[in-house]
Amino acid sequence: MKVRVGAFELTKKGASRYDWRDPYHIAVSLSWPGFLLMFVVLELALNLIFATLYLLQPGAVANARPGELTDAFFFSLETLATVGYGVMAPATLYGHVVSAIEIIVGMAFVAIMTGLTFVRFSRPRGKFLWADKVVVATHNGRPTLMIRLANGRANVMTDARATAGVLIGERSAEGQFFRRIFDLKLTRDRLPIFALTWTLMHEIDEHSPLHRYAAENFTSADIRMYVSVDAHDRALAADVGDMRDYGAGDIVFGQRYADAVTVDDDGRTIVDLGRLSLLEDDVGAEPAGAESLRWADAGKMATKDSPAG
Repeated sequence: MKVRVGAFELTKKGASRYDWRDPYHIAVSLSWPGFLLMFVVLELALNLIFATLYLLQPGAVANARPGELTDAFFFSLETLATVGYGVMAPATLYGHVVSAIEIIVGMAFVAIMTGLTFVRFSRPRGKFLWADKVVVATHNGRPTLMIRLANGRANVMTDARATAGVLIGERSAEGQFFRRIFDLKLTRDRLPIFALTWTLMHEIDEHSPLHRYAAENFTSADIRMYVSVDAHDRALAADVGDMRDYGAGDIVFGQRYADAVTVDDDGRTIVDLGRLSLLEDDVGAEPAGAESLRWADAGKMATKDSPAG
């Protein structure tokens, strides 16, 4: 079974995509096109089953042509929806029994589908916009990893909380490959008011798990980042959250995010969400060669002390 987790595709063996013992989870986890397709398929299947039952006894439905599947199908559709136009009607005891069962099934089916639709509509969802790239730029004279996101709603969210982590591929002393998970300490991981944009920052110092990796070996180390954010949406009166992941190819060195927030002549703050992923050169960065050597030397020193080698 293949599972898409953000930008990464995982394969699980011994697990099925859909657990038919838990139909509720299947119904709420499907996409809207998938949910509508499921509704149409179930509706058609139920009507075909009952139409076949009506055909088992000729004359069970008055004014229906004998052996005509379309007449039995449309009579079943009208009965399942509890409409009944009065043209066709049960004519025998068998027909009345089948139609009574279908009415009960139809009422239950409508109630279940209405409840599932309400659950899908009522789930609170946030609208968080993420920059396409993660940047490593100079901030206060230190290399800092930055991730920018924005509040895509028109209303202000409060009590925003963010966490970030990184998965780094390593090999043990026995040569076994594994991914180690590290938490990334953010300069600020809470925001009391989240109205416009928020740039998460992680200083790459000697305590950072990224300190020993140069720009050149991010890909070889199979580094993957994940960021999650939660906030309280006052319009929904509920907490909403989102998650974004980045691969090694999504991490850019020597550039920073261009300004997306400006103030006009009247003192009004304006945010241009179209510039959320716009990058510019990091004017505070060291020359490319010097930076590469410094990061590489740091990587060599850390590699000597690393138990994974």
